[in-house]
Amino acid sequence: MESSKGNDFFVIKALENGVNVIGLTRGSDTRFHHSEKLDKGEVMIAQFTEHTSAVKVRGKAVIQTSHGEITTTD
Repeated sequence: MESSKGNDFFVIKALENGVNVIGLTRGSDTRFHHSEKLDKGEVMIAQFTEHTSAVKVRGKAVIQTSHGEITTTD
């Protein structure tokens, strides 16, 4: 996948029901600004934006980025 700085996509695949994906804002006061709940087998494709600086994943999931693959443990 060809990408430029700031346009990298990442993939989150739920390995169980109820995986939470939470977007966090940029700036001096970091806050939650978006939340999704994924069920087993569901896939979310996302990217960082001018508003999103971090993503928190809660639950068992596989996260694929251009830097590699991470599997969460519970």
